[in-house]
Amino acid sequence: MKPNISFVIILLFTSITFSCQRVPITGRKQLNLVPNALIQAMALTEYDSFLTLTRVLPPTDQKTQMVNRVGLGIQKAVEQYMLENNLTRQIKDFKWEYNLVDDGIANAWCMPGGKVVVYTGLLPITQNENGLAVVMGHEIAHAIARHGNERIPRDY
Repeated sequence: MKPNISFVIILLFTSITFSCQRVPITGRKQLNLVPNALIQAMALTEYDSFLTLTRVLPPTDQKTQMVNRVGLGIQKAVEQYMLENNLTRQIKDFKWEYNLVDDGIANAWCMPGGKVVVYTGLLPITQNENGLAVVMGHEIAHAIARHGNERIPRDY
């Protein structure tokens, strides 16, 4: 049975229309073709795999404690902002976690769902908690804005 071309076009248009959402805070439109729950599940799998392949510093380490303090401060601010602006549904599935990886790379990242990694190589550059907060806040903003969801169709 040959599909009706009009039906296919309407179905495609409807799918794209309902997949287009606004980014919290900025209001910019984005196309999200993959459900957020699936992206977060994929991110968690990759995150857990990454942690098994790297040297994660223990929670007792002073630098790890700093990363956690900064992360929890940002988390609290994000959750408060989202609550005050009726956007809590955007982060309801976040399961925040902060890890410090012993690696000389100057980098940090945040996966969808609030999984944050900071590399020890970044700490001399950020110098203190304020500098670290700038970098971590930037990375967390990517997760809040769902930039990972935007990248999936482009990267695969």
